[in-house]
Amino acid sequence: MNKYEMMFIVKATMESDQVKATAENMKKVVSSCGGNVTEFKELGEKKLAYPIKKELNGYYFVMEIEATKETEAELSRKAGLDENVLRHLIVKLDEE
Repeated sequence: MNKYEMMFIVKATMESDQVKATAENMKKVVSSCGGNVTEFKELGEKKLAYPIKKELNGYYFVMEIEATKETEAELSRKAGLDENVLRHLIVKLDEE
């Protein structure tokens, strides 16, 4: 399995329970595809550098996962389809 780090931004205009549900949904996608979330950080609400989909603020999350290439591709696809996720980025971490 490969190690990846995913950062994603969720709309801040939603209720706090919806924000948390969206973050939990991203974690569920990893586990349902056979991956493992090793670390999960909630960085909180921050002002965006520029408006994204007419949003000025976003809730930032970072998670480190151990997963196959197929799981990473599915996670990226699901994040792109989720209308509550403004942006996401998945980076493969170096082997140590």
